[in-house]
Amino acid sequence: MSIAEIQKSTEQKMQKSLEALKHDYAKVRTGRAHTGLLDHIQVDYYGTMVPLSQVAQVGLGDARTITVQPWEKKMVPVVEKAIRDSDLGLNPATSGDVVRVPMPPLTEQRRKELVKVVRHEGENAKVAVRNLRRDANHHVKELLKAKQVSEDEDRRAEETIQKLTDRYVGEIDKLIAEKEKEVMTV
Repeated sequence: MSIAEIQKSTEQKMQKSLEALKHDYAKVRTGRAHTGLLDHIQVDYYGTMVPLSQVAQVGLGDARTITVQPWEKKMVPVVEKAIRDSDLGLNPATSGDVVRVPMPPLTEQRRKELVKVVRHEGENAKVAVRNLRRDANHHVKELLKAKQVSEDEDRRAEETIQKLTDRYVGEIDKLIAEKEKEVMTV
């Protein structure tokens, strides 16, 4: 493996860590409704567990209400139960063939707990990025030991990897700050 391949692979993995954090943050509830909140909910569709989005149209009724309209009438109670049983603590209500999911307002204490969750997730992402840096530097050192690269190339590669790490840690810090602000906004 060459230094360029190590750097490219490391950058791709760091990007994946950032994407995973964004995905995790989509599940962290703020006071506003957004359809991404229900993305991970699975529904029993004739004995097969499928994502909610495959059996229903998910939309926004207003700033505090998500509407879920199943394509089949008999799926309404199944969808409602799946949302109620999820780990989101939501209480859906059915009116006709539309399931309305009101977002309960967040208390100050709950917002502070969510900020802790946001920071914890962010810290985990930073640790993942730093671990990738360590692995990349280890691979470069192995190339140096095998005398496939010079000490100058080794030093330059480590500097490049450090710059990558700093860039991704900076992006993660930005994401954390944005999500904290979003959670604390009433």
